[in-house]
Amino acid sequence: QVLLEESGGGSVQAGGSLRLSCQASGYTYSMGWFRQAPGKEREGVAAFYRAGVSTFYADSVKGRFTISRDNAKNTLYLQMNSLKPEDTAMYYCAAARGVVRWTQKNDWDYWGPGTQVTVSS
Repeated sequence: QVLLEESGGGSVQAGGSLRLSCQASGYTYSMGWFRQAPGKEREGVAAFYRAGVSTFYADSVKGRFTISRDNAKNTLYLQMNSLKPEDTAMYYCAAARGVVRWTQKNDWDYWGPGTQVTVSS
């Protein structure tokens, strides 16, 4: 069992930045970020495989968000720049023991409780 804990959410104005962190209690091969806005499905935002070769982003965040990880600390980050009101959601950290279809939420093994991001116009 791997426990995940997110931090770094908050409220910002459009155009602002936030950095989310996710601390994992143990080793995971894949890590990623999802988000869920009220009344919408949970969607993949970005993901990273431990090998460091592959990173993935949703089209809606490309060029604005950057995913990174510190393998020594088992910590995942999401730098979010140029935030828009439509980025408002609960953001969840996800982790998996192996390679996953990163946009498929059912493929992920572990989830954090989430951190709220609110972007005002």
